[in-house]
Amino acid sequence: MTEPKPIRAALSLGSNLGDKRGTIARAIAALDAGGAKTVARSADYRTEPWGPVAQDWFVNACVLVETALSAPDLLALCLKVERDLGRIREVKWGPRIIDIDILTYDDVAIDTPELVLPHPFVLERRFVLVPLAEIAPDLAIRGTTVAEALKLLGPGDVTRID
Repeated sequence: MTEPKPIRAALSLGSNLGDKRGTIARAIAALDAGGAKTVARSADYRTEPWGPVAQDWFVNACVLVETALSAPDLLALCLKVERDLGRIREVKWGPRIIDIDILTYDDVAIDTPELVLPHPFVLERRFVLVPLAEIAPDLAIRGTTVAEALKLLGPGDVTRID
């Protein structure tokens, strides 16, 4: 009996507290260990904070993973990794040691109170689209590719960290 084909999901990671790049690397390793195997990883990008709270700049990255986990189980893994790395949810869109968002889960659409896929804001956020375009420019989300969506946003402040 053959195993089912793994699902490919796109994830966004961000951090603006502590060792930002190190925390993202640890998060990716923990996701791998939890059953979400990284098959592609973007560079790290320096991005301006987004949202109503004054805070330090972010480091953002995206990964493509293959997994046998269901979408809810992948969400549970992401939340566990966040907790294990010290994430405390105090202020919406506030500073955070780590944030992991599921952007896509193959071409599956989900709309539950716990999980909406594709991510509702993925096509509006340059800090997500720039790293995602590096590893998946042709990924189609809601009828447009990542590369096309990025062009529509115009210029912005997202800088690759070498």
